[in-house]
Amino acid sequence: MKISSRVVVIPQENIDTDQIIPARFLKVTDKAGLGEHLFADRPEFHALLGQGAQVLVAGNNFGCGSSREHAPWALADFGFKAVISTSFADIFRQNALKNGLLPVVVDRQTHKLLHPGTQVTIDLAAQTLSIDGGSTVTFPIDSFSKTCILEGLDEIGYILKHDSAITAFENRN
Repeated sequence: MKISSRVVVIPQENIDTDQIIPARFLKVTDKAGLGEHLFADRPEFHALLGQGAQVLVAGNNFGCGSSREHAPWALADFGFKAVISTSFADIFRQNALKNGLLPVVVDRQTHKLLHPGTQVTIDLAAQTLSIDGGSTVTFPIDSFSKTCILEGLDEIGYILKHDSAITAFENRN
């Protein structure tokens, strides 16, 4: 999976999930349409969102607060495929990975190079972030999440992929 896009930058730190998708929009179980409400109560953020940008650059500790899975749903439904930050709240990072939204952790020096409109390429297979006309850095991701995103699988799909090995093991007894 490669993502080449210009970035949208929301530099504020500690953006919680209620700012990403306000609670009044959590009454749905369908992901479709949630992107319309992304940053609904933060018009200064909503105004920064560019048409067609697939990469959001956020401040430190992005996605803190409650564990609502709707936050990565809204980001993905809006069209984002990756979020770059210096750190993510653990539950947000896990929810993002489970929903195919790639959280990319970079150091502060690299983060400072990402200005609005900067063109980047994220290569998940190589675990690299390349900044147009600039540097290339690596980013961490666990092998299970990497495999699931690259193969378009959720946890159940990953298990079903190994169905014949599971069946063979069960039949040995």
